[in-house]
Amino acid sequence: MTEKEKMLSEKLFISDKELFLERQYAKELIFDLNNLRPNKLKEKNKILSKLLSKIGSNIFIEPPFRCDYGYNIEIGDNFYSNYNLTILDSSKVIIGNNVLIGPNVGIYTAGHPIDVTDRVNNLEYGKSIIIKDNVWIGGSVVICPGVIIGKNSIIGAGSVVTKNIAKNVVAVGNPCKVIKNI
Repeated sequence: MTEKEKMLSEKLFISDKELFLERQYAKELIFDLNNLRPNKLKEKNKILSKLLSKIGSNIFIEPPFRCDYGYNIEIGDNFYSNYNLTILDSSKVIIGNNVLIGPNVGIYTAGHPIDVTDRVNNLEYGKSIIIKDNVWIGGSVVICPGVIIGKNSIIGAGSVVTKNIAKNVVAVGNPCKVIKNI
């Protein structure tokens, strides 16, 4: 099994030359995306179509945007992200329809082992993140590996989401907890 196959299977992997080159390719596209003039919307969507595995209609990402690979990211229709969205996508990130993301949000599928020997030997892993339809994520939120955020929910600004969040709730805090049903 290649390191890429391990990564895509959510197993421990080491970033090898193939993965390095794929991240470099993504960085080139991201550089172009982040340096376009604001009125170049068609060019922006063309780059996003090359970078991401799926983009819906009516999506807008304020620059700067960062990701590792891009090909693990799927975005549905009617998506808006404010400035400084970072997605570490060593595993799938699936974002539904009608999702709003505030500034300075981090979506991190990437993690490192607890075992010190594995960690110092540069092993890492990814766990998929799913953000369902109609979710609003406030500014400066961090979403950790393996999390699912349920349909229609709101994540308050500054939250650190370490566990799944149910549908139809408002959740806030560090760690993020449900404070109200919608």
